[in-house]
Amino acid sequence: MIISDTLAIFYDRATSDPLQIDGHTAWGAFWNLETNTASPIRLVSDSFCASGSYLSNGTMISVGGHNSSIPAAKDGRMGLRILEPCLDPTGANCTVFDNPEVLHLVETRWYPSSLRLFDGSVMISGGIHEATPFYNTDPVNNYEFFPPKDGGVPRPSPILARSGPANMFPRTIGLPDGKVFIAAGNQTIIYDVEKNTETILPDIPNGVKVTNPFDGTAALLPLSPPHYTPEILVCGGTNSSDQTPSMQLSAQDPASDQCSRMTLTPEGIKRGWQLERMLEGRVMPEMILMPNGQVLIINGAQTGYAAFASVAGNIGDSNSDHPAFTPSLYSPDAPLGGRISNHGLPTSDIPRIYHSTATLTPTGNILVAGSNPHGGIVNNTKYPSEFRVEYLNPPYMTVDRPKLSNVPKKVAYNAKFHMDISVPKGLSLKNIKVALMDLGFSTHAFHSSSLLVFMDAQLSKDGKTLTVTSPPNNRVYPPGPAYIFLTVDDVTSTGVRVMMGSGAPPPVPDQGVPL
Repeated sequence: MIISDTLAIFYDRATSDPLQIDGHTAWGAFWNLETNTASPIRLVSDSFCASGSYLSNGTMISVGGHNSSIPAAKDGRMGLRILEPCLDPTGANCTVFDNPEVLHLVETRWYPSSLRLFDGSVMISGGIHEATPFYNTDPVNNYEFFPPKDGGVPRPSPILARSGPANMFPRTIGLPDGKVFIAAGNQTIIYDVEKNTETILPDIPNGVKVTNPFDGTAALLPLSPPHYTPEILVCGGTNSSDQTPSMQLSAQDPASDQCSRMTLTPEGIKRGWQLERMLEGRVMPEMILMPNGQVLIINGAQTGYAAFASVAGNIGDSNSDHPAFTPSLYSPDAPLGGRISNHGLPTSDIPRIYHSTATLTPTGNILVAGSNPHGGIVNNTKYPSEFRVEYLNPPYMTVDRPKLSNVPKKVAYNAKFHMDISVPKGLSLKNIKVALMDLGFSTHAFHSSSLLVFMDAQLSKDGKTLTVTSPPNNRVYPPGPAYIFLTVDDVTSTGVRVMMGSGAPPPVPDQGVPL
């Protein structure tokens, strides 16, 4: 997860990683985006397979984790780790508060999801109580919140109760009316947080399932004024039956190439899912929103499943095989059948399968890291524990780029604000996009809280200043940190970090005007 202009935070498993702190392995690190070096973080609980999000005051939380087998780490399944905003660009003076005896979740959760909400709090969904080899046989079929709601009592979740056993890391996505889209297995709903009710949506077609260990991925396509109409895109996964014993599945079972898209309006829901095909099947892919409105599909494998050493024919522990080395771009506005292409995209030679990650960075390139289909550090195998970090540089990284300056530190809702721009010669000022983005928390083929909202912008007569209209309210974009990117003629600037809203701690009242 990106936590500043210069730092990403990596949470890992308390095992035998080479990075050390206090005489034992470190299972967390700050990654310096400028020096490409890792600095260990002092953690107490095992953060393996946790999730995370921002609060409205800019605090980043990590939730859930693993029951560690090493003495240095405490049980992390009720973990609630707090990283307050830190201005140190190196991370040397940034610390994570991690004391499960003082602050913890209500439920034990391994493989949960997290989501920023409109009131600045975080919704924590699902997971598993105790580690099992493959399926979710000890499910956490409820939601809880931080800060707590309902007196701290978790809310039962009907969709989680009926969608198992392949429903870990449910895909939870905030919608512009404050409700939440949820995919679990191949079932989908809209959850009303305020009323605690479900609206059942059409199942993902053809029996395709998209949550762990049958991981596909999901994203909310970019929102645009004036209507901010929500469209969900779900890609990859598998149509294997989750009633099949895991050892009757195979690392050679083909992954799904299906992408399913639905507009979440009454008319769109009635029409149902619109189908298209990726260039290859992918299990464990990531989808990353790009500032120009395209969606990058990256990582994953063309056959098999998530997890390790739990299906037939695994490859030195890996439940998957045939890595998808070449990313694709999805263009939402292109005609059906012509939206997905890998033309001109580079091919990596590093497999990025189970436990891989990727994220857009503030500079506009893509950080790609990880891959470890093992229970510890394993080398000398086809798919070893991977410590190399790569960057995928879009074409705009090698040309003169627009620049933003004098951007306000805080932005109110439904307000006009000004920012200065510098645009290189040769770029047309008639083609300008201003994107407000949450870069998300990447884990297990899903970008929790990832969001892109386009903002209306008017250019001054001298071409040097933009007057931008912010989102109408805190449901379209939740209060808290954001990045603003400017794209001119498909050339994107470096992002500038802002605070949406007042920066007050949650819960915060509604702000702005209704849609």
